Amino acid sequence: MTRCDVGHDGDVPEGDTIFRAAAQLRAALVGKHLTELEVRRDTRGRRGPEPGTEITAVDAAGKHLLMRFADGHVLHTHMQMTGAWHVYGAGQRWRRPGHTARVVVRVDDGTTAVCFAAPIVELRRDGDGRDRPSRASRMLERLGPDLCESDVDLDAVIGRLASLEPDTELAAALLDQRVAAGIGNVFKSEICWAERVSPFTPIVDLDEPTRRRIYETARFQLTSNLATGRRTTFANGLAVYRKAGRRCPRCGATIMSRRDRATRSTYWCPRCQPEPRPAN
Repeated sequence: MTRCDVGHDGDVPEGDTIFRAAAQLRAALVGKHLTELEVRRDTRGRRGPEPGTEITAVDAAGKHLLMRFADGHVLHTHMQMTGAWHVYGAGQRWRRPGHTARVVVRVDDGTTAVCFAAPIVELRRDGDGRDRPSRASRMLERLGPDLCESDVDLDAVIGRLASLEPDTELAAALLDQRVAAGIGNVFKSEICWAERVSPFTPIVDLDEPTRRRIYETARFQLTSNLATGRRTTFANGLAVYRKAGRRCPRCGATIMSRRDRATRSTYWCPRCQPEPRPAN
């Protein structure tokens, strides 16, 4: 049985990894019937689908993963920085401690899918009108176009970008899933390096062609990594992410890094991507 790892060591879950996970879970589970579904610490405490219920779909939406059941239930998980989905065949040993499992899905051919350490796990029945929208469902509703989709509407992305505060730095804008879904901390730095733009540039200083080019590069990098387990943006690897202190592969300058208030690190080349001058 193929094992599916989302967010394993060295691969921060971003749109590309969630897209691949959905495809692998889809192949392992869709069309099969539950023998057991265990959802641990779901804040809503909803009773889920009964044994025998068919799994009808597994879809990615940006960094969110949605598993749908024939009775209308939806299992919604968000990996953030710590979560992982694994798929195991009958009798295979789990590769993470059992106490970290948030969801266990068993189906009638012996396959087990386990979601480990995901910060957001929610089981709901869409459209039943009984509950106020949860934080997870509100996040999903606000998502911008998914850059992993082949038919993404870049005009809509550029329009959403324009709705942000003008002094928003490009790095923060790229991470804003309301603008476009799928970009995470790795791609944020790699996209800015590829486009020779400082990640600290206020978006007001970027003209429309530059904005569009940045998101075209984002779409290219994400979609180029949908079928591979090793993320690549430059020369069989990454150009700047987690390479502070090394030489820029383009100009030879020393790559730098900086943490934001959320303790996320940004990596850039000070020569290829000079920081904007402070306003007088």
